[in-house]
Amino acid sequence: MLHPFDIQGKKILITGASSGIGRAMAVVCSQMGADVCITGRNAEALAQTLEMMNGSKNTRIVADLTNNDAMNQLVNELPVLDAVISNAGINRRMITQFLKEDAMDNVLNTNLKAPIMLTKALLKAKKLNTGASLVFVSSIAAFHSSIGDGVYSASKGVLSSFAKVLAMELAPKKIRVNTIQPGMVRTGLTENGPLSEADYQKDEQRYPLARYGKPEEIAYAAVYLISDAACWITGTDLVIDGGISLI
Repeated sequence: MLHPFDIQGKKILITGASSGIGRAMAVVCSQMGADVCITGRNAEALAQTLEMMNGSKNTRIVADLTNNDAMNQLVNELPVLDAVISNAGINRRMITQFLKEDAMDNVLNTNLKAPIMLTKALLKAKKLNTGASLVFVSSIAAFHSSIGDGVYSASKGVLSSFAKVLAMELAPKKIRVNTIQPGMVRTGLTENGPLSEADYQKDEQRYPLARYGKPEEIAYAAVYLISDAACWITGTDLVIDGGISLI
């Protein structure tokens, strides 16, 4: 029987796996038989993710990817990988007039510099198999404007542009590079966010499909991009947003 979406036995690294979308990706990939290494800064939350996963070959490595020493240690401990999902990211809403440089640096270092430098380190250490798949979690904020999201949007827009260039650079090695651009997804960030539940429910009605996304729905897209079903897809931004970018 044909199983083009099969990822059984693939060795996958997922960053930002402590919660939310990253945790869902880790759980779903493990349920589909992949051997997953998860990483993040929160040791306790990362351990909770590991407990939720299927299989006995999954591992966790606590690392702050904005720290070069921690990143290099992570790379040294990794096996040769079939896929990398760079999901770690943060957002700090900042009106440009009141922008603080340290807050801006924090967003750019986490969302942009860290995944780029991690990719460089993996390539230099020859930790990517021929035919590997790299997936960067971007955002519809890269092209869908929202007041106060200037720095966040910039970080995600540049990440998407970087992925396209990287796709061309790595094509001779048959390594594919794509991004996922989610809209608003129901995670702990929304549950503990600045708005009330009633406000979030009202905002959901702006979406043509009348709801926010679920973390596992983004995870399914990642599985698609790292599977053989997507073996002729590279340099693409996969938008998953319930239709909000149509408005």
